[in-house]
Amino acid sequence: MKNNSKNKPLLLPKIMLPVFYALLTVALATLATTASYAEEQTATFAGGCFWCSESDFEKLDGVIAVTSGYIGGHLKNPTYKQVSAGKSGHTEGVQIIFDSQAISYATLLEYFWKSIDPIDGGGQFCDRGQQYRSEIFYHSKDQQQAAEKSRQALDDSGELGAPIATKITAASIFYPAEDYHQNYYTKNPVRYNYYRWGCGRDKRLEELWGATKESKPAGQ
Repeated sequence: MKNNSKNKPLLLPKIMLPVFYALLTVALATLATTASYAEEQTATFAGGCFWCSESDFEKLDGVIAVTSGYIGGHLKNPTYKQVSAGKSGHTEGVQIIFDSQAISYATLLEYFWKSIDPIDGGGQFCDRGQQYRSEIFYHSKDQQQAAEKSRQALDDSGELGAPIATKITAASIFYPAEDYHQNYYTKNPVRYNYYRWGCGRDKRLEELWGATKESKPAGQ
């Protein structure tokens, strides 16, 4: 009689099955947690009006969420009135949650530069004052190094004809802005697009970078 034992699947004793399934469940849960941690990361940028920065970054594939808010100041829980008056030390910024497997931090940096005026140290576009300054707020040593390398490369290129004014700073407490500021470009598209056009943002960006922006209004 021919022995077919080599072709038979290995069967665990019934007494071992509960232990096996318990270990498998723990392993899968650990793997899922690790994968989630590895994929979702945070980036924080200030590029003038946070309505515009939010609308710009939300268009990118791999960006999960964008929140408008305030960062870099000395007051606790600042209000829009305090920040816009330049009394809190904060700047308007956006905090981005992104999937690092779908979009890299380096790609976000490249997009950030081309969404701002990096040589303007007095604000951004029509919004003047340090409460509208451009700034990169890093969350890790890797982000710091990537940001510094990116800024140095842009400075060395001489592409903009002047030194880069954008600062690179360790991230501090980020305070989400009031609810009416979140997704402003979708809640109030007419006012948003009129503001963006009137502020000369896209016109200035085209002067600096060429026609790299979408011609259609944001949010459409």
